[in-house]
Amino acid sequence: MPIVRIEELPDYLRDGRTLAGIDLGDKTIGVAVSDAGLSFAHPRPVILRKKFTVDAGALLDRFGRDNVGACVIGLPVNMDGSEGPRAQASRAFVRNMERLSALPFAFWDERLSTVAAERALIEMDVSRRKREARVDSAAAAFILQGVLDRLHGLAGD
Repeated sequence: MPIVRIEELPDYLRDGRTLAGIDLGDKTIGVAVSDAGLSFAHPRPVILRKKFTVDAGALLDRFGRDNVGACVIGLPVNMDGSEGPRAQASRAFVRNMERLSALPFAFWDERLSTVAAERALIEMDVSRRKREARVDSAAAAFILQGVLDRLHGLAGD
């Protein structure tokens, strides 16, 4: 599995393939998947984290069901642009996925995506308990939608 730049993603998304976005949390993995037209991000149920091989298997199974051709993972960069332990954990996750899949991954600066997702859920009057269960997938959708918008901008749409 190669690590690719955002600009290279369209090369992997032909023949109706979709793009996935993930937000790697400590307890869950938030997942969102694009539509076939690569216009909209749709949140999927979170994956409860257990151990890497179980998590990776669940993620790859979901990707297979959604015809995913590439994946974007949020890179939790610090506000000053530096990378801390959470960003290193995201990079390690992708390195470990390389052993299991040929699916290309790209990184996307996810600063404030969880904050934006939390605010959106609050505005929708989602209870605190339900927000906790949905925030990582909502953050994955914010990450993915940012990438989809960037790809449309590159294409001149």
